[in-house]
Amino acid sequence: MKKILFILLFTTGTLPLFSQANNEIANALKQALTIGAEKGAAELAKPDGFFKNAALKILLPPEAQKIESTLRSVGMGKQVDEAILSINRAAEDACKTAAPIFVSAIKDLTVTDAVNILKGNDTAATSYLKGTTTTPLTSAFKPIIEASLQKTDATKHWATLVSAYNKFSFRKLNPSLSDYVTQKALDGIYTQIASEEKSIRQNPAARATDLLKKVFGTN
Repeated sequence: MKKILFILLFTTGTLPLFSQANNEIANALKQALTIGAEKGAAELAKPDGFFKNAALKILLPPEAQKIESTLRSVGMGKQVDEAILSINRAAEDACKTAAPIFVSAIKDLTVTDAVNILKGNDTAATSYLKGTTTTPLTSAFKPIIEASLQKTDATKHWATLVSAYNKFSFRKLNPSLSDYVTQKALDGIYTQIASEEKSIRQNPAARATDLLKKVFGTN
């Protein structure tokens, strides 16, 4: 059947139209992901974009939970709260520069990938983006996070907590704060992109361009 369809497309001269349709699908998905990345990053870059988002708020690293419980028990709850706030502020600050990194990665989406993704679930494009770009985006985003951690004094607050905890414990702890916050910040942006993608697929009003209306309106 597929062979017959190909012959018909070729002999009737409609193959270019078929290719054009696929290109439109690819461009529409790139638009959808770009909108998601830009809106998602902008939303998270706002004050409290992470800190007051119950689903995305960044807590202390799992391996450092003992730090929090121990220090709160000895009256250092304020310092713990300051560290958590500064970590979230660093993620929010870093998100101000995240969108171009994502948009650059989105350009690599191929026509074949796009056609398959269009028929996928409501967050198929985001899942594809996450699967193919997490490693390079982590490398690109980590220096931004490290700078933001310094800028918001998160590094200083974290060092204070670790130093204080290590005075009470024989097992010294010092997990990488930048690695942890980088991953949590990226997870937050992917979550926001997925939300925007789902909205574009399900809600006609969210399709901000003619191409999105054309492609997703007929899907």
